[in-house]
Amino acid sequence: MADTKSHPQIADGLDRDPAGFWQPERGAAPPNPVFDWPPRPLAALKWLYNYFFPWNLLYMAIATATWLYWQPALSRCVEFRADWILEMFIRNVVMLIVIAGAWHVYFWGSKRQGMKYKYTTDWMATDSRKFTWGSQLAENVFYSCVSGGIIWTAYEVLMMWAYANGTIPYLDPREHPIYFGLMLCSIQLWRVFHFYWAHRITHWPILYKSAHYLHHRNINVGPWSGLSMHPIEHIIYFSCILLHWIVPSHPIHVLMNAQHAAFTPAQGHVGFEKLVLKGERGFGAASYFHQLHHRYFECNYGESDFPFDKWFGTHHDGSEASHAAMREKRKAAHNIDVDKDVPEPANA
Repeated sequence: MADTKSHPQIADGLDRDPAGFWQPERGAAPPNPVFDWPPRPLAALKWLYNYFFPWNLLYMAIATATWLYWQPALSRCVEFRADWILEMFIRNVVMLIVIAGAWHVYFWGSKRQGMKYKYTTDWMATDSRKFTWGSQLAENVFYSCVSGGIIWTAYEVLMMWAYANGTIPYLDPREHPIYFGLMLCSIQLWRVFHFYWAHRITHWPILYKSAHYLHHRNINVGPWSGLSMHPIEHIIYFSCILLHWIVPSHPIHVLMNAQHAAFTPAQGHVGFEKLVLKGERGFGAASYFHQLHHRYFECNYGESDFPFDKWFGTHHDGSEASHAAMREKRKAAHNIDVDKDVPEPANA
């Protein structure tokens, strides 16, 4: 594999282990404090602020703008016709290229931030038989845009056709503004809930070997790795959109749900803890919680918004204690020498 690796001592002063791995001082994000008992209201309010600002507000704005300016009128969606379906597909792929491409160009293409807050010292594989055409980036872009773009659009097309024909309940925001707003604000929580269970299903051996293995080719992940999946996995992953088949919703909710599923993997797999704007100021970028899943495979199946991993014993926060617990679990489950087969955590 033609990955490049810098010496840990010159990687922007970060405290890296001998393999070049770095982790945030706090490790992975702690579970959502909203579920804590006894309650911690200040911590819950801080989590709620970070839940909305800045990324969720941005995705809400994109979904609203899409509905107002880039969505074919529902009157055109009464019948399945190539013209409006193709418009939606092109729109979706263009938006995906812009958003995932922006993350990639900034962090991986131009390397504007160098290795500052980068979890590993590896860059994308450019000459590896593990990836189609030998290129990790080319394979990631192909599966994201072709398989991901087609299946994502197919779900949206089905929903818009159903709205146009009155098959599913339509919510008028003028009549129910509070419900509309609460529904829009809760989309990410639904997405995280759905993602955990969809992800656990794809780790079932049959589905892993037939589909999910492709996503896990990416151990050193980049923005385009997030949506790089087998078509079978895309069908499962984007099924989060089917919620609106039974829950009264507006097409903006559908677009928010679908776009959140399509766009957030680029950020979650960007490989950098932080987007630095000035000095040390900036915004949170990738999910170190999910980064650990790509490194160790059998932990952190969801995200910390819903503490399923904590409840079901698969939570890994990057600490030596979490690592030891995971090694013992793997030893019992697989009867393997985990001391050889599982690498040590960063900064252990």
